[in-house]
Amino acid sequence: MTNPRKPNPFFHVAPDIDNRTLLEYASVSLASASAMASDFARNLKESDGHILLGIQQSIMLGEMAVNRVLDNLDPP
Repeated sequence: MTNPRKPNPFFHVAPDIDNRTLLEYASVSLASASAMASDFARNLKESDGHILLGIQQSIMLGEMAVNRVLDNLDPP
């Protein structure tokens, strides 16, 4: 039997925040991380830039998944 996950109290998300708000925050955070990674990749030498662009694409895929969940919760 595994122990339940105990988050570090240093950073805390209020337990009364609804899922939509959490997903919206996650979407904005992922979009910002994607933009920062993309901008930073332009300043790196070619091989390092390609690696960072791969990371940026992974971030973007996470953002797309979160946005799909938001769409599913509130279809147009």
